[in-house]
Amino acid sequence: MLRTFNIKPWLLLSLMAIAILSDSCKKDDDDGGVGTAVQLLSFGPSPALRGGNLSFIGHNLDQVSSIVLSNNVSVSTFVTKTAELIVITVPEETVDGLVVLKTPSGDITTKTILTISEPIKLTSFSPENARPGAVVTIEGDYLNLIKEVIFNNRKSVLDTGFISQSKTKIEVRIPDDAQTGKIVISNGMPDPILVESETELGVVLPSVTQLSPNPVKAGTALTITGADLDLTQEVIFSGGERVSAFTSASATELVLNVPANAKDGAIKLVAKSLVEVETAESLTMVVPTITGISPNPAKNGANITVTGTNLDLIVRAVFGGDKQGTLLGGSATSIQVQVPVDATEGTVTFVTAADKSVVSGNTLTLVKPVIASFAPQDIQFTNELTITGNHLDLVATVKFSGGTEVAVSNATLTEIKVNVPVGTTSGPITVVARNGESVTSSQSLTILPSTSATITSMPSMAKPGEMISIVGVNLDEITEVIFPGNVPATMFGQKTATLIEVFIPLNVARGVGVITLITINGEMILSPPINIQGVDPVADLGLVFFNFDGLNAWWGDAGGIENDPDLTLDGSSYFRVNQGCNGWTGFFWRNGQNNFPGNTIGTNVANYVMKFDVNVIDPITGGEFAWRLKGTAGDFWYYWKPWETEGPYQTNGWITITIPLTDFYAGGVQLSDLSTITEDFGVAFNNGSSTVNACIDNVRFEAL
Repeated sequence: MLRTFNIKPWLLLSLMAIAILSDSCKKDDDDGGVGTAVQLLSFGPSPALRGGNLSFIGHNLDQVSSIVLSNNVSVSTFVTKTAELIVITVPEETVDGLVVLKTPSGDITTKTILTISEPIKLTSFSPENARPGAVVTIEGDYLNLIKEVIFNNRKSVLDTGFISQSKTKIEVRIPDDAQTGKIVISNGMPDPILVESETELGVVLPSVTQLSPNPVKAGTALTITGADLDLTQEVIFSGGERVSAFTSASATELVLNVPANAKDGAIKLVAKSLVEVETAESLTMVVPTITGISPNPAKNGANITVTGTNLDLIVRAVFGGDKQGTLLGGSATSIQVQVPVDATEGTVTFVTAADKSVVSGNTLTLVKPVIASFAPQDIQFTNELTITGNHLDLVATVKFSGGTEVAVSNATLTEIKVNVPVGTTSGPITVVARNGESVTSSQSLTILPSTSATITSMPSMAKPGEMISIVGVNLDEITEVIFPGNVPATMFGQKTATLIEVFIPLNVARGVGVITLITINGEMILSPPINIQGVDPVADLGLVFFNFDGLNAWWGDAGGIENDPDLTLDGSSYFRVNQGCNGWTGFFWRNGQNNFPGNTIGTNVANYVMKFDVNVIDPITGGEFAWRLKGTAGDFWYYWKPWETEGPYQTNGWITITIPLTDFYAGGVQLSDLSTITEDFGVAFNNGSSTVNACIDNVRFEAL
């Protein structure tokens, strides 16, 4: 059956016939009279089919003796011949060209060319099924006009690649990457005639009859048997691993190495046409077998030996507590694994690259620390306690009665030395291993009354100028208090045996440090760590509108969010500018009341302040920080510029700046309603020039 993909043949012929007949307005014979002269008014159809009818319309056509078509084909036998109409059958040898009518008074030659339609036909092809590279024979009519044969998957063979071509037959080789589907032939014209076969050409694909061995071990050879396997360009294993390098390949057998992380499941053979053929048989991956683990009990941090088969497949060993051990190598029958220091008791799971796992049959038990004794049994706060025993190198923490504890950093196999924390009460001690296992002593520790100054409590954070309370015992022995940066205290409140009230000097070193207390005998007592920062705590998180941990800027000209451990205030992010500024330089801005808590405060501005934390790292010498609150009631500003009166300004650490909301003005109008701030809010540098190397955080409102 003939199928075409351009204009339908009957429609094409009708359109061309109309075109020819409409040309009859221009007579092919210039004689305008009728009389006895032969006149040709029109002819058609054009294109015409060989073997079909061709009609001529005119006057006195019964005088025509013969009609000569192009290629000098003469027709003198007429289907119809009257004075007004001649009909002839178009001979097979006719080609495109002018037509000549022979008359007694002379030849009449058409002014237009008769064109011949070539009825391309694809009647059959053979064989119906073939391998890529095989020759397929296409039969039909007018196949000499074909310039291209197109196989499924848009694989085209041009006429220069045909093995043979005639009017009724084409021989062509099937492309290696062709797929099963219908064959299409084309005359190669800009608006081509495309003829499609009625049936599909079956392009042979690889087929598999057996996988061997199965189960198979990753990294070893797999043999695939079947038919047409030499057509395979790639094998895909379950899990997605692809192999294109084969040990050997023939039509009946394919040998390749199994990838290390191939998984259970069917495999796919990929032909050059990219068609995938999945095997009916599923491939099963070999798993290791575990026959023994020694020693058992094992020690955290030490090595165990695992014996069994196919152990070289193991890529992970997971111990109790979901802790992963360290593989130290070995063979298919024996491997070494280091037990994680924080693993707990339980079975051990061994995992292959294929994500197959096998669990050890027996529970792996772990040795625990042993407390043999400790000395002295009677001790005061801060004095050193020595604990002896076995496997004490496993210990991470020593816990005392009263809820105190000490992290261990110098433990050996048989000994731990720690200082007894202030606040410890009499009772047993407990050692806690890094895996959480704990052992409590059978002996009790007796805490003796302290005879020297001891700190029992004090703040963990404060700021310069603030008075702090140091609580303890025998504090009346203290003669001097020295803050970080070797800065001695000069202002005190109460001083008793149990309390020292002291003001933190303004020039104290910021950050985490310790306070040194010196006794009358010259003994130095170090305080617990204290973080000295010049910042106020955030009183109400709901009134924070820039914190750079989610409440960020929408735009700005300079700076960005950082989280440098050496600069952060509390471990969170902050905004930093570090560049020369000249004139307007926006730092951070948002608008449209986005996360702006103005409605909470409303007209109660007299009872609120704005605060921000700032760390000026390099001296600021000019300009100003222009804080802006813009809305429907006006464009309100506050200009922060302490350097204008104090000279070059540098904080060398974080401090909190407090600005009364009543200090914001729009021209001469004072801010009175924070709910009207509906547009821009943020800060910029302006009106001057200076290097600005500063960090800003926690921009907020706070009730007085």
